[in-house]
Amino acid sequence: MLKGLMKAEIARRVFQEARKPQNQARAKELFNNLKNKNKGGTTPR
Repeated sequence: MLKGLMKAEIARRVFQEARKPQNQARAKELFNNLKNKNKGGTTPR
């Protein structure tokens, strides 16, 4: 039961931080970087 409460608290804090505008901009930049990294650069063998 304690582990479940800890997980719920961590999830709640993550969502609270994600709502902040500066963190939203940071998250968008991170996702765009990951998306662009996965798109190109690999060559078929």
